[in-house]
Amino acid sequence: MSYRYRTNEIKLRIGEPLELLPGKIERRLSLHKGEIAEGRWEIRRESVDARDKSDIKLVYSVDFSLDRSLRLRPKDKTKELPDEPDYTVEHGTEKLTGRPVVIGFGPCGIFAALELARNGYRPIVLERGASMDRRVEDVEAFREKAVLDPESNVLFGEGGAGTFSDGKLTSGISDGHVRYVLKTFAEAGAGDDILYRQKPHIGTDVLRDVIVEIRKKIISLGGEIRFGAKLSGVSTDGNGLGSITVEDENGSYDIETNALILAVGHSARDTFRLIRDSGMTMEQKPFSIGVRMEHPQELIDRAQYGGEHRLPPADYKLSYKASNGRGVYSFCMCPGGEVIVCTTEEGEVCVNGMSNRKRDSGTANSGILCDVRTSDFGSDDVLAGVDFQEKYEKLAFKNGGGGFRAPKCDMMHFLSGEGDGARVCGSLPEFASTAIREAVLFFARRIKGYDSDDAVVTAVETRSSSPVRMLRSESGESSIRGIYPAGEGAGYAGGITSAACDGIRAADRIIERFAEIV
Repeated sequence: MSYRYRTNEIKLRIGEPLELLPGKIERRLSLHKGEIAEGRWEIRRESVDARDKSDIKLVYSVDFSLDRSLRLRPKDKTKELPDEPDYTVEHGTEKLTGRPVVIGFGPCGIFAALELARNGYRPIVLERGASMDRRVEDVEAFREKAVLDPESNVLFGEGGAGTFSDGKLTSGISDGHVRYVLKTFAEAGAGDDILYRQKPHIGTDVLRDVIVEIRKKIISLGGEIRFGAKLSGVSTDGNGLGSITVEDENGSYDIETNALILAVGHSARDTFRLIRDSGMTMEQKPFSIGVRMEHPQELIDRAQYGGEHRLPPADYKLSYKASNGRGVYSFCMCPGGEVIVCTTEEGEVCVNGMSNRKRDSGTANSGILCDVRTSDFGSDDVLAGVDFQEKYEKLAFKNGGGGFRAPKCDMMHFLSGEGDGARVCGSLPEFASTAIREAVLFFARRIKGYDSDDAVVTAVETRSSSPVRMLRSESGESSIRGIYPAGEGAGYAGGITSAACDGIRAADRIIERFAEIV
C-alpha cells in the first residue's frame, strides 16, 4: 500500500538543484536516506520568498509517496493526502439532435471541445477567426502596415485573445479541473514548470504551438474545427434550441443541434447583439478601464529582488482606493514584455500586454485599471457597457492620430495632464484618469521609481473582462434550453485557466444530459 503526503515550505537557495528536495524532506521527517525514491515525488508549488532581499529563497510544496504511514506533528508542515477525486461524468440518456456545437476556439471553447471529444461526443467547433498560421500573418500585417482583418486579428482567431498576450495561467479559482488544464497544456508542449510555478505562464510564442497541438488532439478524437465560420442566427422550437445559422466564405448554412456551448470571447460584440435579439436573457456587468504602464524591467527587479539577478524577471501586484471612491489595480502584468495595439473594428483602438516565453524584452508593462460601474453606462440597455467601451476606443483612435496608433506619453505628462498627457487622459473617463494618476503616487511608495518621468503610459485598455453576463441556471443553461453560455464572453471567467475550467463544466452539463453519439 502506498501513502501520499504533501509537505510545505521546503526552501532552496537560488541556484541549488531541485534534486536536493527529497533529502531535505527526509531530514525534516526523520526518514531513511533515499526513502523518497526517484519518481515518487513531485513539486506542486514554487514561490519566491524575497522578504529578506539579502537572502532570497525559493520555497516549495512537494508531494511524495511512501510505502508506510507516518505519524505527523504540526511542526512537520506535512499532511496526508486524500485519494484523487474522480471527475468522471456519467453519460445521460436524452437523444442529441445532430452533434453538439461549440462557438469559439479560445480557452473555454478549446477545453469544452476537448472534454466532449474525449467522451465520444464529436463536437463541431465554429471559430470566426483564422487558424494559427493565417492568424499570425494577419496580426503581423496589422502591426507592420496597420491593415486590419475584422475577423482575424489580435482578438479573434484560433486560441482566442490569450494567444497574443502572455499565456498567463494564474487563477484565483478553487476548481479541481485546474490541475487537469495545466497538465493538458504541459503535455502539448508548454513545459512541466507550469505545473508548479506560483505564477505560471506559457508565453505567446510557445502558446501558439501548444494550441495547435490541442486542436490536433480534438480532431483525432472525432471533433471538427471550422475556421472562418461565424454564428449568424439561432432558431428555437417548442423545446428550446432547434438549429443555428452559420456564415463562412461560401455563404450561409444551417446546423441542426439542441446542444450549443457559447464560448465567445469578451470582444464578440456582434454576437452579443445577436444573442440579445434572439431573446436570451443577459444583464449588464461592471468591468474596468485604464492604461498600460511601461517601466524598465531592471527597475521592477530591483524593487522586488534588490541586487539579485539570478531570478526570472519580477512582476508586481498593486491596488489602491482613490479619493473619488474608485478602485485602481494592476492587471495582466507582463514582465519582459511589450504593449500591443488591438482592435476588431475600424476607427477604434485598445491596448494589451504581451510577452514571450523568455520575457527578455527588458521592459515591464502592466494594465493599470479603474473600476467601471453599470451606473456609469448611462443607459439601461443590456449592451450599454459595449457602447461605453466603444466610445473610449474611438476617442483613443482619434487621440492617437489615426492609423491604429494608440495615444501615449511619458509619466511626467500623464501626471500633469499636459502635452501628450492630455491625449492619453482624454481617452479615459475623467473619474478614471483622476483615480489612476492618484494611484501612481501611491504605487511609487511601494515600488521606488514607479512614477519616474520617463515611464511610458499608453491608452486605452478596455477589454479586461466582458461588459455583459449571459444568465444561466444551475444546470448551466441559458433562458433558451440547449444553449450553455460559458467563459469570459459570457461573464463567468477572467483568464485562460478559469475560462478553460468553465468550458469543461459546460461540456460536462451536455454529457450528463445527452447520450453519447453512436
